[in-house]
Amino acid sequence: MGSASLLVLIVSAVVFAAGGILVGKLFIKGTKNPQKGQAYECGILAKGIGWNQFNVGYYLFALIFLIFDVELIFLYPWAVVAKKSGWMAFGEILVFLFILFMGFLYAHRKGALKWI
Repeated sequence: MGSASLLVLIVSAVVFAAGGILVGKLFIKGTKNPQKGQAYECGILAKGIGWNQFNVGYYLFALIFLIFDVELIFLYPWAVVAKKSGWMAFGEILVFLFILFMGFLYAHRKGALKWI
């Protein structure tokens, strides 16, 4: 059943995605308007080029946020079954938190958490 259900899942995903694209192509009239290619921001026309360089600190800050956000995703299921799991799971979560804390210290020492 495992291989057959995986095959059905893949085929249905491809058919569903291709069907949505096909319906869009068949029933929606496309226009070649040059304004559709422009950047839109709150009704104000864009000035200058759309490719600006941002400070890398913003990306580092976002990545650190994602790391700790994913940490919470892993901590919640552990907290639900913490009593049944025993001391081994407690030790494993301590190792997990220690590794994340070391990453936090590394980012802090490199200055990645300073808002610009």
